[in-house]
Amino acid sequence: MERVLPEAAHAVIGKAIDFVYSYGPMAESTVVLVPKFVEHYVEQLAESTGFDVETLDYTLGMFLCYPLGLIMYMLPYGKLKHIFSFLLGAFLLQFTIGKQWVHQMITSLAVYFMFLVLPPALAKKVVPVFLMVYITLGHLHRQYINYLGYDMDFTGPQMVITIKLYALAYNLYDGHLLKKGIEDRAAKKCAPWAVTELPGLIEFLGYTFCFATVLAGPAYEYKSYAAACDGSLLYKPDGKARGKIPSNILPTLKPFLVSLVCMGAFVVGSGKFPLLDPSDPQTFTPVILTDTFLDKPWVNRYAYQWLALFFVRQKYYFAWKNAEGANNIWYAGFEGFDADGNVKGWGNACNIDIIAFETAPNVKTLSAMWNMKTANWLSRYIYIRTGGSLAATYGMSAFWHGFYPGYYMFFMSVPLITACERIGRKKLTPRFASKGGGKWTPWGLVAILSTSFVVEYMVCPFQLLSFDWAVANWKSHLFFGHILCIAFFVVISNFVPTPKKKEV
Repeated sequence: MERVLPEAAHAVIGKAIDFVYSYGPMAESTVVLVPKFVEHYVEQLAESTGFDVETLDYTLGMFLCYPLGLIMYMLPYGKLKHIFSFLLGAFLLQFTIGKQWVHQMITSLAVYFMFLVLPPALAKKVVPVFLMVYITLGHLHRQYINYLGYDMDFTGPQMVITIKLYALAYNLYDGHLLKKGIEDRAAKKCAPWAVTELPGLIEFLGYTFCFATVLAGPAYEYKSYAAACDGSLLYKPDGKARGKIPSNILPTLKPFLVSLVCMGAFVVGSGKFPLLDPSDPQTFTPVILTDTFLDKPWVNRYAYQWLALFFVRQKYYFAWKNAEGANNIWYAGFEGFDADGNVKGWGNACNIDIIAFETAPNVKTLSAMWNMKTANWLSRYIYIRTGGSLAATYGMSAFWHGFYPGYYMFFMSVPLITACERIGRKKLTPRFASKGGGKWTPWGLVAILSTSFVVEYMVCPFQLLSFDWAVANWKSHLFFGHILCIAFFVVISNFVPTPKKKEV
């Protein structure tokens, strides 16, 4: 930051940060749910295992959601579930990020006040702006005081709560329109998640602080949470089951076991194929940019980068699959029954389809399978609401993640791949795809391999974060991803005719 900002800006920012920090003791006094002996025990455990305290806190917090989920399952339907969800969510935040948990509390109460005093049409504009300004200040603060650092702070949970409250603002607006009988295309599309009445404060806080989602998501819709808490997900108003209620044992155990495998893969794989320098990832040159590494043949370097990124993804898989199981225990991940009483599935808390993501034949599938509830938020409340603007959607995604150049270098490169896929789907797929075939046909395999090949090149800046490191990485591969995409688009657009129906 020193080389970017003038001294005067540093002085102003420093004073602003000092002013906010002056309320630190007051925030510290609110951390009342975590006993001191628990903090002491975790510190001893971290010292004996070699883990840093923050990582251990977060991991223990994730696993703690399972016994908490079991208690949630056994509680009677109604307010008691909401109170438990809120208090234990607050406990997990205090346990993992300490006094910074007040950011989630401040955000929640401020937004609830806006919902109380503002008409829905205005709230759906003001609330998203407030949320994005708040998360923006959080990201900028993090980058200013800890550039390229990966320390745990409030911005991770804040990203989750931003999605929840942003969506709820539109849910209430859609509910208002539908209740009044006002025609609106977007509201009609999102009618299943519309909320006609503002939830009570306890229900609202139970949702925003929900213990099973507060650390790593998934940020599913309020109506899904409320239905799991009031019993309407499983039972009719007369008390009869909506269908044969499925067991929650396998839907809980399967993602839990998958999360353990992913955690092991991350620890072992990242140790063998580190992307950044393990001794000091913030300041030392990343492993994939060192002179020794760059002297290796290109094929070896790209294969290493592909494996390194694969193992980096395992930490996300761990968090999301772990959270999925913790939600499924108390049926929050259950999708309910159809009109005939048949089970819909267990996808409500699923944030990643690992196999589908790793074998995606195109970026559209790739995006839909990764961080699925965030993808839903972007689709329902950004893409649809902006008339299908990809620039607005990818731009908001980057904005929500933060302001490291690597985020924007990746997200702004994705439309280039998307353009190539669209022209290829129009002019090449009809010629080469097998009729009635799926992605495991020869043409499907070509799509899978080419998608993986190009995306692994494009996405590396997302992990490197720094502009200099990102450009150096792309340069080390001679910018082949961008060049191939541009060449493909130009050639296919101009020299390959669109096949007629009789040619297909």
